[in-house]
Amino acid sequence: MRYRSIQKHYHVMLIPGIALLILFSIIPMFGALIAFQDFKIGLGIWKSPWVGLDNFKYMFELPDSKRIFINTLILATSKIAANLVIPLVFAIMLNELRKQKFKRIIQTIVYLPHFLSWVILAGVISDLLLLDGPVNRLATALGYEPVMFLVSNKWFPSIIISTDVWKEFGFNAIIYLAALAGVNPSLFEAAEMDGATRIQQIWHVTLPSLRPTIVLLATLAIGNVLNAGFDQILNMYSPLVYESGDVIDTYVYRAGILDGQYGLATAVGLLKSAIAFVLIMMSYHLASRFANYRIF
Repeated sequence: MRYRSIQKHYHVMLIPGIALLILFSIIPMFGALIAFQDFKIGLGIWKSPWVGLDNFKYMFELPDSKRIFINTLILATSKIAANLVIPLVFAIMLNELRKQKFKRIIQTIVYLPHFLSWVILAGVISDLLLLDGPVNRLATALGYEPVMFLVSNKWFPSIIISTDVWKEFGFNAIIYLAALAGVNPSLFEAAEMDGATRIQQIWHVTLPSLRPTIVLLATLAIGNVLNAGFDQILNMYSPLVYESGDVIDTYVYRAGILDGQYGLATAVGLLKSAIAFVLIMMSYHLASRFANYRIF
């Protein structure tokens, strides 16, 4: 009886969470019906005329469709690769430091950008990259021509990827540092007694110990291959760099909110969600197979 009473309290505690899930996640899914309608705000979902798959056909006929899908894939895959490798290298380097106070100071400094919003960071980065900003003044002093970085299709993708890595690599390294904390110290001691240098210990002990974590993070990242970073790009781009910086999420925002093409914007978003669902299922299967990671 006592056990049942404890279970009852747990079930009551679940009610607010389930209510919020239904209110903000389940009910809004009915809005996906707009993708199959010529949606009119005045008529609402139930009275707007149905158009079948016309919005999807129109989406593939648009000259911008190919561009935004390619931009999304390039930016998202580049971010995923960089956010896997750079935090790994940083975590290994940090783990090699022996002065704990210095190590904690570095950790605190690199964590800070993660807690700042892209609204703030975009303003800081824009000021740094102005034509008369610090970066261009340094380039001019070194003999290079000043560059308008944020309106250049050549530089904009690199800026998006590098600033995203700068913001997140410290926080992403936490997982690798946690995995390194679980490595048996006797492995390093045995390697040292065998005459292994620090580089050889990293290669033969540290990296093999981190391999399950690397495989798990890499496979789970596949599900985010269509998420190129809406907040970051929306706050940093302009019409001059649509060619290299326009992605699915920003296109949906412009088409749906600014241009009032609600059916088209919902169709693009729905297609992205369907592809993302397939990729997440694939990544979960791969994570289960290669890293023994299962939720259910």
